[in-house]
Amino acid sequence: MKERLIFALDVDSYDEAQQWVRILADEVGMFKVGKQLFTRCGPQVVKMIRDAGGGVFLDLKYHDIPNTVAKASVEAARMGVQMFNVHALGGGKMMRTMIEEVNAATIQEGLPLPIVLAVTILTSSSQDDLREVGIELPVERMVPRLAALAQHNGLHGVVASAQELPLIRQSCGDDFVVVTPGVRPATADRDDQQRVMTPGEAIAAGADYLVVGRPISKADDPVMAARAIVKEMTEAVA
Repeated sequence: MKERLIFALDVDSYDEAQQWVRILADEVGMFKVGKQLFTRCGPQVVKMIRDAGGGVFLDLKYHDIPNTVAKASVEAARMGVQMFNVHALGGGKMMRTMIEEVNAATIQEGLPLPIVLAVTILTSSSQDDLREVGIELPVERMVPRLAALAQHNGLHGVVASAQELPLIRQSCGDDFVVVTPGVRPATADRDDQQRVMTPGEAIAAGADYLVVGRPISKADDPVMAARAIVKEMTEAVA
């Protein structure tokens, strides 16, 4: 079950990232590298994690013209990341072009095929935010619609909040990968997360991977905190 736990490496320096990888490499399946850390450190931070035996979820949310997203995604695959994502709002052509080029490059170059995810609607977006950019459909209709669009165009899954899991499972089935952020153990602070589930609840609801950051990094004993989360995840499916 620990392979399904992703630690959010939301730090701003290579040294701090390396410290967390040393602490947690044996406790989690992947490390999430987002825009801040990747912009600061670049591909070398991905190499460092992989050299330490960790998997990488490259959380850069590509969203651009189809050719640009496809080329960037091929480079992500060449870096050896285990998982990366694009924005579903980039549209079907963008996603289809991207996955076709990634598939072709991995076959031609003998590379492992990463899990390719779509981001539907950011959890920070309110209905008013969506209306401001011309999206009139409610979130509960947009999320499964975009998830189905991603699935139709060959992507392997989505990043989604735990509250959206039933909608996505109904629309896309049980084989579609769902990565769930915003997970908080019952004993942890909610920080700035408004809608949360515990690790056990999220796994029971159908999440395939959980992204957890501060409940581990802010714990007095991060290793024990990670192990407690894995234990809760395991018990949810026992």
